Amino acid sequence: MSQALKNLLTLLNLEKIEEGLFRGQSENLGLRQVFGGQVVGQALYAAKETVPEERLVHSFHSYFLRPGDSKKPIIYDVETLRDGNSFSARRVAAIQNGKPIFI
Repeated sequence: MSQALKNLLTLLNLEKIEEGLFRGQSENLGLRQVFGGQVVGQALYAAKETVPEERLVHSFHSYFLRPGDSKKPIIYDVETLRDGNSFSARRVAAIQNGKPIFI
């Protein structure tokens, strides 16, 4: 496994704080802000952790609200909107300094 892939898997392995609440770290890429692809990947990972393993992702919509600080952890707050027979729906907010940077 390449070092780049190991780094990516480490970034996606979020710390579970409690049910529906996760903490992610950032990799220093020499940017002032967090790389958006990292936030998207971590948010998707957090959402997937709250549904049964057999449920697959079919749709993903998101908005970047403000730049994230790459030197601070990001909290992912996953809200369950629906768990039905055929699909589940989640809303994920990525939060830094008490404000959402991504939903």
